Amino acid sequence: MNSKQQTVRLSDGHFIPVLGFGTYVPQGEPKTKVTEATKIAIDTGFRHIDSAFIYQNEEEIGLAIRSKIAEGTVKREDIFYTTKLWCTFHCPELVQLCLAQSLKKLQFHYVDLFLIHFPVSLKPGENYLPTDENGKYIFDTVDLCALWKAMEKCKDAGLAKSIGVSNFNRRQLEMILNMPGLKYNPVCNQVECHPYLNQRKLLDFCKSKDIVMVAYSALGSQREHIGVNQNIPVLLDDPVLGSMAKKYKRTPALIALRYQQQRGVVVLAKSFTEKRIKENMQVFDFQLSLEDMKVIDGLNKNVRYQSFTIFEGQPGFPFSDEY
Repeated sequence: MNSKQQTVRLSDGHFIPVLGFGTYVPQGEPKTKVTEATKIAIDTGFRHIDSAFIYQNEEEIGLAIRSKIAEGTVKREDIFYTTKLWCTFHCPELVQLCLAQSLKKLQFHYVDLFLIHFPVSLKPGENYLPTDENGKYIFDTVDLCALWKAMEKCKDAGLAKSIGVSNFNRRQLEMILNMPGLKYNPVCNQVECHPYLNQRKLLDFCKSKDIVMVAYSALGSQREHIGVNQNIPVLLDDPVLGSMAKKYKRTPALIALRYQQQRGVVVLAKSFTEKRIKENMQVFDFQLSLEDMKVIDGLNKNVRYQSFTIFEGQPGFPFSDEY
């Protein structure tokens, strides 16, 4: 099956597909699910696959992508693959090591996009969430400019075609954009974004700096995920999205995804169910009216499903700022 994927140009000249396949597997679920789901996604037309070092599923994703390359469904250059630098690798000398570990698991020579996953640093070591004897997380200081220089070296070495950030606020983005000797701008900022958290101010700022916003938790977030705010209503049960789904003869999920695309946001959709994976690709088949876009804008509550409360109060915690 040919991909219907549309792309948007990044500031470094590369192109990112506007619809991505999210691959996070909740704790307790078998990682093998992601291999099968990624194969289905590629067969359906997805070409943008999003993962991260901390998801610990890159071997399974690599297996799926390589099998689709081997059978001739895609070439490596057809796939846009994203991975992320975890917080225990924020010493500049450890950045390339983290990426090398991802590449080894994937059995790839390069990734298309490498992101700083979160602007808070944890103590380096084997434990991805290091704690002291009292069970408290051990944090480290981070120099974002030194960290960004190490990211630039990964691009120069050809290990990552593009580099960007995730979960950064405006002030943190400006810190990088204004740093002395900046070689490459962050091409994107991947953040939680959906009708209940539409990130209008951050989106406007990113657009003004030619930074593409990429939305995770675009369909809300599953209740069983660790750390998910249980006090927020389920996004896809929203009556406004439900009535629009009837009007456009689509699902509430497709309404939420289409909303993002019409705002110029690259959107990640995560589902391991074949029916829903195929359904999400229908986002290109219809258009929301300007009036309906404004109605969905009105659903904004400025609330997060993923609040990263374990990082709250630490230097670099991004969600204390307005945006």
